[in-house]
Amino acid sequence: MRERHNRLSVVKELIKNNRIDNQDTLLNMLRKEGFSVTQATLSRDLKMLKVSKISDGWSGYYYSLPDDDFVSENEKSYMQDVRRGIISIEFSGNIGVVKTRPGHANSVCFALDVLGLPEILGSIAGDDTIFIILREGMTKDDLLESFQLRIPDVKED
Repeated sequence: MRERHNRLSVVKELIKNNRIDNQDTLLNMLRKEGFSVTQATLSRDLKMLKVSKISDGWSGYYYSLPDDDFVSENEKSYMQDVRRGIISIEFSGNIGVVKTRPGHANSVCFALDVLGLPEILGSIAGDDTIFIILREGMTKDDLLESFQLRIPDVKED
């Protein structure tokens, strides 16, 4: 979990300080920094960081980070739904059981879908329980780190 956090920080710094136009270049730069990651992992990292490609106006596209302070009002609302609704999270393998306040499971589940956490393959909501399936290769620690980055105050029991 700590390595992922460090890697995300390095990815952000590399994008801020360099004109990077493709994942291969970024992968090579990460390797020089001591990180060994696959293209699939890097893609998830870029999605998590909300990296986009923007045109330079004449010769192509390059990676860009969103403004640090930019979080849409809708996204803030969804984060609040998650914070307000979750009581506990427990895992068994790649399946998570999320307990919510009564009647909150659907709104929390919908918010998680909209927030697009790359670790979550899918989810099913009841009245006060959500089942989360993690993507292949993802762990509960990866998901909890995403929560820490995007939705602080959500922790595993």
